[in-house]
Amino acid sequence: MEAKNQSTKNENNDVVIEALSQFWNKNKRAISISVLAIVLVVCVNWAYTKYLQQPKEAKANDALFKAEEYYRIDSLQKALNGDGFNLGFIKVIEKYSGTKAANLAYFYAGDCYLRSGEFAKAVENLKEFNTDAKQIQARAYKLLADAYSELNKNEEALEFYKKAAFHFTTDSYNAADYLFNAAQLAEKTGNTKEAIDLYNQLKEKFPNTQQSNDADKFLAKLGIYK
Repeated sequence: MEAKNQSTKNENNDVVIEALSQFWNKNKRAISISVLAIVLVVCVNWAYTKYLQQPKEAKANDALFKAEEYYRIDSLQKALNGDGFNLGFIKVIEKYSGTKAANLAYFYAGDCYLRSGEFAKAVENLKEFNTDAKQIQARAYKLLADAYSELNKNEEALEFYKKAAFHFTTDSYNAADYLFNAAQLAEKTGNTKEAIDLYNQLKEKFPNTQQSNDADKFLAKLGIYK
């Protein structure tokens, strides 16, 4: 019985091997071309990253350094436009498009424009910025909301204040502040129902913050006592 089972297994193996052999003979040219294409794609990507993208990233980081220094000391125009010798954020974006440094320059430029009163340009730049660092992305959403608010685009502002608040709730201090801004804007623009809902969410989600305590005062002003 055991010998019979072994014979059956050998026959099955022979069938599989024969099928694979026929498949290879029939398709070997197409398979070889596909494998070669994959190898070429991998090699091209490696060469692009090593010889083009990485050097470009390094140069972009160097160019960003001085603009960041000006940003830190609130020299906003030099941060944006450079000083005649060093690039500002605008030129970093133009010259090093597609790099991480250029992406970060969008954030800085957006904040500079916001603080300079150029709100439309602030929106334009902040919308281009994105990062996996949730705390920074939440901050970008908040700045975007500020810019929209200054442009009297209150629906967009409210949307981004809420987006900022819930993007990284681990940072309870800032998240509570962003949610408080949302509630304040809703109240200011006559959206009382949403303002009440947002103040209540603030108390529920961030009970140990100053903003939560302040929410009680504004709820009382709106006739809600708890």
